[in-house]
Amino acid sequence: MTNTEPTTERGARDGKRTATDGGAKPRVAVVACGGTIASEPDDGGAAPAKTGDDLVAAVPGVERYATVSAREVCSQPGFDVRWRDVLATAAAARDAVAEGADGVVVTHGTDTLADTAFALDLLTDLDAPVVVTGAQRRLDEASSDAPANLTLAVRAAADDRFAPGVHVAFDDELHAARDAVKGHSNALSTMASPGTGPVATFTRAGSRLVREPRRGVDVDPLADAIEGAERVPEVPVVHSGTGVGAGAVERAVDAGVGGLVIEGTGLGNATAAIGDAVADALPETPVVVAGRPPAGPTEPVYGTPGGAVTLAEHGATFAGPLPASKARVALALGLAAGLDRDEGDAEGDALAALFRAPGGIESPR
Repeated sequence: MTNTEPTTERGARDGKRTATDGGAKPRVAVVACGGTIASEPDDGGAAPAKTGDDLVAAVPGVERYATVSAREVCSQPGFDVRWRDVLATAAAARDAVAEGADGVVVTHGTDTLADTAFALDLLTDLDAPVVVTGAQRRLDEASSDAPANLTLAVRAAADDRFAPGVHVAFDDELHAARDAVKGHSNALSTMASPGTGPVATFTRAGSRLVREPRRGVDVDPLADAIEGAERVPEVPVVHSGTGVGAGAVERAVDAGVGGLVIEGTGLGNATAAIGDAVADALPETPVVVAGRPPAGPTEPVYGTPGGAVTLAEHGATFAGPLPASKARVALALGLAAGLDRDEGDAEGDALAALFRAPGGIESPR
């Protein structure tokens, strides 16, 4: 792997060979999943219609960086991606690398792009870059960001510095899948990493590493342990806030959900009613506590019936800095893979391991 210190300018080219140096170009596989980047206008509203080959053909500049092929997984809008689509995307990425691809680009709708990117980080651990991208404006719209984002994703996927983990390519920045969130409904710079910032930035001429690329979880890939999408359990998110009672938690438990994510306030605190309901739900129903703020950790500091100290005493797992949306992805896939809360300390808690960032502070149990 190219040995480059963080914050070092790459200069005129990125980390793998390109056609400009006389060497063989890397091979990048585009895995197409629909989204705005593949959508076309219609009387009934825009919808995905373009194939991966259509996207590659529409952005001929990518050929400067790689030999690009395409394959289809689904043609879904970002707001209606299903678990079977996520698992199929992971399988397609693994197949592409097994067949000789030097990198993989996943094109996807932005509404759940960050969810799928983090799911791929949990499901796979490939010896090649996996880069997820999309667009806020269709190819037919003025100032479409689709060509720039697809080109950026191919450049990153052709760069072997980004082999560790999954990344999100958007608006000249590369974000770690663990950290990336959609921060604006329609701005072109929608993808951000609150609290950490991007992994790398790109210009026309080169790229600059801001921090070390790495996989966002320190667990074995989950894909082989998940038998199919029908095994991914329902994991609702319950939002805590002013005046919120226990009803949502109680209804979810009565419905037999696989687990619960509590989107707490601040450091991961909830109302007293939610705290009492969590006590009743555990240990039969796993509960993970995430925070509402866009950046910062969850950790037990406050007491009272709904405070994070009390939730931890009940046996809730904390999501660290992961937002509720990603905590839900991790819990659902972890349960589908058969992970469970073992007896002992946090080192023996297989579910809690999903929420610990490599090199970070362990989430309390």
